[in-house]
Amino acid sequence: MTDRDVQKYVEDGYVVLEGLLSSQECDELRQRMAEIVDQMDVPEHCRTTFSTYHDEQLKTQGNADYFITSGDKIRFFFEKGVFDDKGEFIVPKQRSLNKVGHALHAYEPLYKKVTHSPKIQQPGNGGEVTPHQDATFLYTEPLGRVMGVWIALEDATVNNGCLWFIPGSHNSGISRRMVRTPPGTYPLTDFTGREQTYDDEKFISVPVKKGGVVLIHGEVVHRSAENTSEDSRHVYTFHIMESKDTRWSPDNWLQPTEELPFPPLYTK
Repeated sequence: MTDRDVQKYVEDGYVVLEGLLSSQECDELRQRMAEIVDQMDVPEHCRTTFSTYHDEQLKTQGNADYFITSGDKIRFFFEKGVFDDKGEFIVPKQRSLNKVGHALHAYEPLYKKVTHSPKIQQPGNGGEVTPHQDATFLYTEPLGRVMGVWIALEDATVNNGCLWFIPGSHNSGISRRMVRTPPGTYPLTDFTGREQTYDDEKFISVPVKKGGVVLIHGEVVHRSAENTSEDSRHVYTFHIMESKDTRWSPDNWLQPTEELPFPPLYTK
């Protein structure tokens, strides 16, 4: 990162760095994911959709133990309308997924290699996805200690659903939180507060070439539009937390486990 890149991140809440991965590295990650998806076995009760809409989150994620216990496992989350009323795929598996999470960095060697790459270990780095802030789901005390790393494995364009940001919106705090509910109660998660209504004209599109990365401040407002093109837009994304003098909220849906504590970035 250059000083200008750091300044961009501090002022706007995000920055694009081109050429993090080579074209070959991107292709290898995509090929491995194709193999994982081809072999996936999805339980009947898990054939639900993933969404960032408030009410649908409560219905599909909050009620699903499958989601809340996925932090130390590799599990599958689907787009809308990919199953029929019997839970059978009505689209090819490869086009059915919204995301695969949340422990690729721990169990898949290629993804682990990228996550702990010297290219990532930089000192000083602090379908449609509706407008949101990552800190809503990954809350720390103090705020601002989480950074998203969003790597484009294919060109991400306005046509196929690139990210859009409201520059500087990371300076206004967060408007809602996703929290765990008390043990034995349902839904398993709930929201405090509500997502704000944002002016569409304030969003700036951020296209990224294959192999580039977007660093995302945990409080910056961002979204991506629905991909209505014929071009896929595969990405690999994970989050980094500054651990020094930082408290990871015990109310967060994602919690470290004995099987998988949060791995230090500098440990391979």
